[in-house]
Amino acid sequence: MAASIEGLLAEISDIEDPIEELQSLKTALLSIPLSTLKDTLSGQRFNVIFSLLHSNEREQVELCVEILERILLALSPVSLAQNYRVELQEGLTHPNETVKVLAVTQIGRMVAHPDAATEILNNRDILGAVIDCIGEENMAVAKQAIKSLSKLSHSKPGLDMLFHSDLLKAIKDVMATNDVVRYRIYELVVEISSVSPISLGYCAKSGFISQLIGELTGGDVLIRATAIEMVTTLAQSQHGRQYLAQQGIMDKFSNMIRGAETDPFSSLYLPGLVKFFGNLAIMDSPQQVCETYPAFQNKVFEMALDPDAAMIGVALDTLGLLGTSVEGKQVLQKAGEKFKAVLTRMSQLASAGATELRVRSLDAISQLLTLQPEEQTEDLLALTESWFHLLSNQPMDMIRNISTQPFPELHCGALQIFTAIATQLWGQKLMISTPSFMEFVLDRSLGLTKDAKDAKFELVGSLVGSSTAADVLGSQYYIRLKTYLREGPYYVTAVATVATERAE
Repeated sequence: MAASIEGLLAEISDIEDPIEELQSLKTALLSIPLSTLKDTLSGQRFNVIFSLLHSNEREQVELCVEILERILLALSPVSLAQNYRVELQEGLTHPNETVKVLAVTQIGRMVAHPDAATEILNNRDILGAVIDCIGEENMAVAKQAIKSLSKLSHSKPGLDMLFHSDLLKAIKDVMATNDVVRYRIYELVVEISSVSPISLGYCAKSGFISQLIGELTGGDVLIRATAIEMVTTLAQSQHGRQYLAQQGIMDKFSNMIRGAETDPFSSLYLPGLVKFFGNLAIMDSPQQVCETYPAFQNKVFEMALDPDAAMIGVALDTLGLLGTSVEGKQVLQKAGEKFKAVLTRMSQLASAGATELRVRSLDAISQLLTLQPEEQTEDLLALTESWFHLLSNQPMDMIRNISTQPFPELHCGALQIFTAIATQLWGQKLMISTPSFMEFVLDRSLGLTKDAKDAKFELVGSLVGSSTAADVLGSQYYIRLKTYLREGPYYVTAVATVATERAE
């Protein structure tokens, strides 16, 4: 195979229109497993393929890109740096976007490798050209440039090159292109800052983070909303949250929620603020966040009762997030009548309305009702049971009715709620006392999509895995459930068929 690739390369270099030979080379390369391709390519040079990128023929250029993607992936980052650095640098300014993406991707591989990175860090022009790619109109090129440059944050020499050289001016120059590019630079800065406290320090000293924070109170509401998203990403890391707390961002966001009442454009950024605190509550402590920033919890309840679908959706997702932990459940329970009103609203949304909101309501309800076996104290079981009965006078029938509607996502959402209560003693008692419910669980003819079969299988698995199910459900149903589980989610009952021949 190595000989045939060598022969094809020789043919390609000798003819004017190499499309057919390039197709053959691509086919040959794809027929070799990536694990053995490196040995096959050993000692061969592919400069001829790079040279064919200098063409106005789009088909030829894209074929060369596909071939080079395969070849370069098989080569080590060190080999790339030593043999193809110049060609890849030329690719950064190529008029074809796919060539640029190829070049930026391979430079990213080199930057991430300690030995190959040295070659790149000694070449300011390459990194300058990658920075320029962030300002490209084509989003794929810009995204790959951000991804590749963010890998510099894993080493001190990389950080020094970005922030303590003239590349810092290059970043700021590109940043001044327009609003869109400015936010791409913020995205790069947030990615780098998230790696470690050290990388965050570099970004903070460069002034980028204080500039991002300044956007939070700017006059353009859409820019403000995007800045909130960026800051929410920064808060994913513990050192990021500590930095934001030191800068007073949590208090600033809480005040923005309070001030939203008088801002006619607040609907554009309120969802982002609520998501920020929702994520904060999950990563730190729901009780601490809700007690320290009561405006957040009040706003979530308010949004759940809002007529605006966008507000409702974010509120449902946030309530579901809060409800995943025991501490979050207890915080919601402490809200008393306010939360009861919200739960009633969630039930109404799950039963009727736009499909997307119905699905999000069902997801949130299942998260609120879920208790892991080790969390099932008497108090918490009483809490989830009381919440379930707030959904409807006949909650079992209500959820089952939703599951029989001709929308796979609603069917699966309803089954998730049954799965949530299947491990809890009160849930099992409701199941066995609800007429024909166990037959509904065991009926494989309901829900024919793969997701529906998986959801039903998860429900059966939860019942079989519970230590109380055998006693509560009785041996007959328990044995049938175990058989269902053993047969797997996609089992089809064999049906005998009889072939008949018509007499002539």
